[in-house]
Amino acid sequence: MKLFQRRKAGKASSILAAVTAFTLLLSACSSGSEPSSSSSGEAGAGNRTMLKVEIFDRGNTPAGYTISDSYLTRFIQKEFGDPNNIDVQFVPVPRSEEVQKLNVLMASGSEVPDVVFTYDSGTFNRYASQGGLTELTDLLNKEGSNLKTFLGDDTLAYGQYDGQQFAVPGKRLVLGKYASYVRQDWLDALGLPTPQTAEELHTALKAIKEKDPGKVGSALIPMGMSIASAQYEPLIWSFIQPLTEEQRYTLTQQLGSNDYPTLLPGFKDALKYMNTLYNEGLMSADFGLDKDKKKLWEDVSNGKVGFYSEDAGEIYISGTYKNLQTNKPDAVMTPIDAFKNSEGKFAKPAYAPNAMYVMIPKTSQNAEAAMKYLDWMASGNNLFDLQYGVKDENYELVDGVPQIKEDASPEIAGRIYNSGDIAIIVNGKYVGDEKKNEEAYVVQVDPKYRDDMRKSVAISNTDTIQPVRFSKPIEAESRYGNGLKDKFSEFIVKTTISKPADFEAVYNSMMSDYMASGGQAVLDERTEAYKAMK
Repeated sequence: MKLFQRRKAGKASSILAAVTAFTLLLSACSSGSEPSSSSSGEAGAGNRTMLKVEIFDRGNTPAGYTISDSYLTRFIQKEFGDPNNIDVQFVPVPRSEEVQKLNVLMASGSEVPDVVFTYDSGTFNRYASQGGLTELTDLLNKEGSNLKTFLGDDTLAYGQYDGQQFAVPGKRLVLGKYASYVRQDWLDALGLPTPQTAEELHTALKAIKEKDPGKVGSALIPMGMSIASAQYEPLIWSFIQPLTEEQRYTLTQQLGSNDYPTLLPGFKDALKYMNTLYNEGLMSADFGLDKDKKKLWEDVSNGKVGFYSEDAGEIYISGTYKNLQTNKPDAVMTPIDAFKNSEGKFAKPAYAPNAMYVMIPKTSQNAEAAMKYLDWMASGNNLFDLQYGVKDENYELVDGVPQIKEDASPEIAGRIYNSGDIAIIVNGKYVGDEKKNEEAYVVQVDPKYRDDMRKSVAISNTDTIQPVRFSKPIEAESRYGNGLKDKFSEFIVKTTISKPADFEAVYNSMMSDYMASGGQAVLDERTEAYKAMK
């Protein structure tokens, strides 16, 4: 636990320093002349523009490539850069530290890429409110006609702040978030039904631990857990009691892209349940240190885990299930809906229709080239080619839907390993109409997993809770959001691992700390904003 606290303290200090530096930079920018959206940095006769584009580094680049020099980066240079006299340079940002790293880049001014992005709405709102972003309306009208058509007004509205367009929101095609998975072979061996409630799951987890149907031994983990939201959100939201409209708007706290239930009735009961599982030895022991889910995926792959929740379909997309069945050929992990609430619904959060916020910093000297790049992505077959690669080498068309070739060599398959982080104007597999888009999302996985993939997607779309959105941003969420996300994670970890006798005291201490760290300011502002809506 001390290690966890030291990590948090160091992280908070670095974020504070970066945000402070960023604010000072913006003050300096606002007092001087504004960079032109079309300046000497733009392409012209005899000189080339250097366009810098952020890219997530997930640490999974295949052999033969680097994160900034791959098949897709070369494709972009050939098809977009060279015809427009532009050199496209990709700037890696670690996915697990994207907000902190972006804060540092934004504060640097000259080092920040011309195209940056984040999934974190609070970060976007803060940059927009402090004058750190280029207003995009004129650029969209001049250079973004294809982009505007592709996204549509409803999606573009999510990139507006105080009536101005400061971001290009990616278009999210699949809105369902989560499903759960259980070792069906273990349930069958124990003669147990598929759990549908927290109580039934508790019974199943205890039986798995006591009888060890997989003969795992001391390494057995009945319930896999990490401190990533996909693992705990379905559980926590199943404990949330029915809400009035006022409770949904005022007591919910949106931090980043998620709605946080910290103040909602039932939250404490959810943490008490997690505390029980942990103290009975039914949960991953060091889940609080597993921020990127790598340990969880490793444990699932090695056949140690009996149950866990995850992003819908990730078990197939990431290769985790394939690895499990390679290591344990008889293992069967089935997608299930495990958390029925007091209303008899399998309540779980859904995504908003926007994905990441794609932004052009105010300090960029290449805003016009940046918009050309985003518009190029939305034109012709470019988005399709970025997502699917080369016909008959990476994919085949079946009823108009591309299906990835399973016999492609690792070198060919590796061409599109990070296409989701390159094709930043969309989240999901884009083909055309909604039905084909969903089928394309399903068929990206190995054919033998597609039925389970469809079931996972269906589960993720069942009884979804839509995010709450005010007509204007909540400033306190922008100001305190990053710190409160850390506090929320710490809240979960400390209450979960506390001794049962200490739970009440730890819960009260963490709630006080959370509210004093910005939670009360968010509550007060949301309450006033709700009153103004009535």
